[in-house]
Amino acid sequence: MSVPTVGVIGGGQLARMMVPAAIALGIEIRVLAETEGSSSKLAATAVGDYRDRDTVLEFAREVDVVTFDHEHVPQDVLQALVEQGAKVHPGPHALRAAQDKIVMREMLAEIGAPLPEWAAVANADELQAFIDAHDGAAILKTPRGGYDGKGVRVVRAGHDGADWFEQFDRLLVEELVDFRRELAQLVARRPSGETTAWPVVETVQRDGVCNEVFAPAPGVHGANGRLAEVALDIAERIATGLDVTGVLAVELFETSDQRLLVNELAMRPHNSGHWTIDGAVTSQFEQHLRAVLDWPLGDPAPLKPHAVMVNILGGPQHGAITDRFERAWRHHPAAKLHTYGKSARPGRKVGHVTVVGDELDEITYQARAAAACFDDEETR
Repeated sequence: MSVPTVGVIGGGQLARMMVPAAIALGIEIRVLAETEGSSSKLAATAVGDYRDRDTVLEFAREVDVVTFDHEHVPQDVLQALVEQGAKVHPGPHALRAAQDKIVMREMLAEIGAPLPEWAAVANADELQAFIDAHDGAAILKTPRGGYDGKGVRVVRAGHDGADWFEQFDRLLVEELVDFRRELAQLVARRPSGETTAWPVVETVQRDGVCNEVFAPAPGVHGANGRLAEVALDIAERIATGLDVTGVLAVELFETSDQRLLVNELAMRPHNSGHWTIDGAVTSQFEQHLRAVLDWPLGDPAPLKPHAVMVNILGGPQHGAITDRFERAWRHHPAAKLHTYGKSARPGRKVGHVTVVGDELDEITYQARAAAACFDDEETR
């Protein structure tokens, strides 16, 4: 019996974390990495530019299905893959929504997803008009290239976007949403249409970067059980409406009046789902591989009532991250540590810590304390 081969374009930590799942499933995984020293270097079978058509087509000829560590492969390259006969999951149409925020808003509006008030603006006058109509402040986003807080700013005057107007024909402007917290709903969908979902989670940001994840989001059951139902309905409607295959992450605002609005999409495993490696029957990485191969999906149920994940941001500026393992494990033996093979840099995601258990307060303390072991002494 032949062993299926999944090709992953992009050599970051998401590709790295697919490797153990691939080994467990008995499939072969190959990675097209951007550099020799990528996070997924142990699985990198090719190094090249994902924007180069010939490089990507050659890589795809050696695999059964192509999937992604990121959403940045250009549309003309994606279309060339399809024309060559490659199985591409998610496909080019779906990825358009993840590649361009204005296109995303247009496509989501067409399927009736709840959105903040928004507009595509081409100059300072149009931006000023939107700001004036929304109480003097708004959120401005670049249509492409933004992530982890980059390409996003609060604006209060039309000229606040002057530098970005020089780079892009249009910018996305949105109302400044009065939200009480941020949530994320992850679903997985296979080409045949089967979907599964993990519990909706709460995400906490630090300087625009996800810092902590609480699974399930506190308060989504019991009297607020409808919140979880609405989040799941939104994510499933998007997955079906956009024909997403693989894992889809829908980032949501929970407003002060308990409405849910879609903030961002990611069509791949997502930081808000890393807790599933240690806290769910089927992790998002295993599920993603099953989905893109069109295999039956696994059980996404949590293993314990609560899971808390804390990102290791920046990492130790002195010495290797592995130097801190002993301290973390000695004091917090229940903590599961995951490092990404990256060098330390302020604000950079270099790993994460997950703790699962029955008492939310206790595992939150353990996860935060274990993650703090990877900070420099002078900044702890």
